[in-house]
Amino acid sequence: MNILFFGPNGSGKGTQGTILKDKYNIAHIESGGIFRENIKGGTDLGKKAKEYIDKGDLVPDEITIPMVLDRLQQDDCKNGWLLDGFPRNKVQAEKLHASLEEADMKLNFVIEMLLDRQIAKNRIMGRRLCENNNNHPNNIFIDAIKPNGDKCQACGGSLSARDDDQDEAAIDKRHSIYYDTDTGTLASAYYFKDLAHKDGSIKYFTLAGEKDLNSVTQELISNL
Repeated sequence: MNILFFGPNGSGKGTQGTILKDKYNIAHIESGGIFRENIKGGTDLGKKAKEYIDKGDLVPDEITIPMVLDRLQQDDCKNGWLLDGFPRNKVQAEKLHASLEEADMKLNFVIEMLLDRQIAKNRIMGRRLCENNNNHPNNIFIDAIKPNGDKCQACGGSLSARDDDQDEAAIDKRHSIYYDTDTGTLASAYYFKDLAHKDGSIKYFTLAGEKDLNSVTQELISNL
C-alpha cells in the first residue's frame, strides 16, 4: 500500500501518518527527513543538496526527486510507504508521477486533509509543550485537549510554547505555499486528483481535519 498524504501544517496529518505506519507496518516518510538522512550519511545526492542548502538556495528537483525515489525503494518500504510533505508544487507532482511510473512503482492512495486556513493557524499557535512529556496533547484552541490554565491537561505539568509555533509570519508563509491552488502544494494534490479520475487504480479521498483525532482515524481507515 503506497500513499501520498497532503495536509497543511496543523492539520494532524503527521499524527495520522504515525497511526497508519503502526497499523499497516508501512514506512512513514517525511520529506525533511530524507534530506537529513542523505546529508548525515554523506551520500552523493546529500552532498549536492547540502551545497544548495548551505547557500540558502532551494534544492533543485533534479536532486530532490531521485533522493525521494531512492528512499521509497529501501527495505523498510517493501510493505508500502506513506509519503508526507512532498510534492510541494505542481511541477514536482508531475516529475514524481513520471519517476514512479519509470520505476514501476504503483501509487494506491492519495489523501487530502481538509482544514480551514485560520483553524490550521490557530492549532499551530495554540500548541503547548508539557515539561514532563512533550507527547501530552495540549492546545488552547481545541476543547478536547485544552490545558487547565497554564498546566498540562494530562498531568498538571507546566507548559511552554515553541518559538516557531508563535512565528506568525513563518506560519503564513508556509500556509501560502500549501493553499496555493495554481502552483503550490494544493495544485500538486489536485494534479493527482485529476489523475485518479483517469486511472481507476488510484483512489483519491479527503478527510475532514476539523474533527477529533479518533473520528479522523476511523474515517481514514474506512477509506483504505
